[in-house]
Amino acid sequence: MLEDCKNAQERWGGVHALIDRWLQQRKALLVSFIALQQTCDAELESVNKAQVDSFSELLMDYISAGHFEVYPQLADEAKAFGDDAALALAASLLERLEMSTEMTLEFDNDYATPVRCQQNLVRLPAWIDRLSKGLAERFALEDQLIAKLHAAHSPEQAKAPA
Repeated sequence: MLEDCKNAQERWGGVHALIDRWLQQRKALLVSFIALQQTCDAELESVNKAQVDSFSELLMDYISAGHFEVYPQLADEAKAFGDDAALALAASLLERLEMSTEMTLEFDNDYATPVRCQQNLVRLPAWIDRLSKGLAERFALEDQLIAKLHAAHSPEQAKAPA
């Protein structure tokens, strides 16, 4: 997943400051996720609330930035270009992203307090596995959104022969 994150940055980095910041958030999220996963794999009892909180905060910030900043900006850009096909694809992808969002909110809720974190610690390996799959799918869907709603309207695309 981290390699895919680097590839997405190479493809779309520098194109738009908002997307650049969001892709940096994605990278920080993945680094935190991998650290949590490694700690969980090494010795589950050594996972602490601060580490879970750090990951969860990055996760919620990333998800929020997507829903409240990036997705609307991409939709506005497609509207500005009159790209109805891109808008239809976006609607479909956003429905699929909603399932991932629900999963992240559920994770955040399960580990929100020290008591809940301790009670749910035994479930953390299953959560890590679930989040790994869910985030990989989410990033792929988001990359499709960027490609269709933003990259398709970039100046380089306008110059490309049809």
